[in-house]
Amino acid sequence: MQKTTGNLDLDPIEIAEGIYWLGYTNNNAGLHCNPYLIREGDEAVLIDGGSRDDFSAVMLKVLRTGLQPSQIKRLIYQHYDPDLCGNLPQLEALVNTKELRIISHAENNVFIHYYSSKTPKLDYRALRSEFVFATGRRLTFHGTPFCHSPGSFMTYDERTKTLFSSDLFGSYDAQWDLFFAFQEECSECSHTRICPINGKHCPAYGIEQFHTRIMTSNRALSMALDVVESLDTERIAPQHGSILTNREDVKRIVGFLRTLNSVGIDAVAAEQAP
Repeated sequence: MQKTTGNLDLDPIEIAEGIYWLGYTNNNAGLHCNPYLIREGDEAVLIDGGSRDDFSAVMLKVLRTGLQPSQIKRLIYQHYDPDLCGNLPQLEALVNTKELRIISHAENNVFIHYYSSKTPKLDYRALRSEFVFATGRRLTFHGTPFCHSPGSFMTYDERTKTLFSSDLFGSYDAQWDLFFAFQEECSECSHTRICPINGKHCPAYGIEQFHTRIMTSNRALSMALDVVESLDTERIAPQHGSILTNREDVKRIVGFLRTLNSVGIDAVAAEQAP
């Protein structure tokens, strides 16, 4: 498992080449939010930039990478919830450049417009589902409809093989670490709140609870996992919860999520069935 170096609440944490986690710890919230910055040469992209209350912490970490706000060229919003988009007006004010663009999906842009109408909003599908830095480093975009919104998607960095998975692979966090190792024995466990092996809080339980309550259906989740498996992924950086840092954990968590059979509306329908 990757080790954390630096102060989680003050320092931008580099999780891969040029990729920084900009979040902070909040043990009272039960849900950690993860903004990410990709810095490449003189350009940068901010993914799921955070809520209104997150702005000062996020921008402080941006500055501590040595980046000027005006070097942020794109804001990527993988869906439209306020924990991703709430600080958009503050970001616009500090970035303060006509070059800034928002990349999302048309279904999301309808709602993102209500946070601010200032910055032009692009549908990633009209960009051939990619963004290319001046250096040639490429991000590709992959739709995961109804996981959990109609326009949900993921962002993949080809250089580091990092998948920014939005709400997929997220977790409710009674206890939290920035990096999470999904042990092999977790795949066959019943995932009670307390681990029967070590007596500690079970992190897989939070992942299970998050997906069964936030994702819309088993079919939507299954289709999204098909997309994940089509990519050559070395790490998963979700918008909530902990970061998965190796291929084996990615395979294990995908397999674990495929075992869930009461997701979203399917759980409600099963409860109401005669």
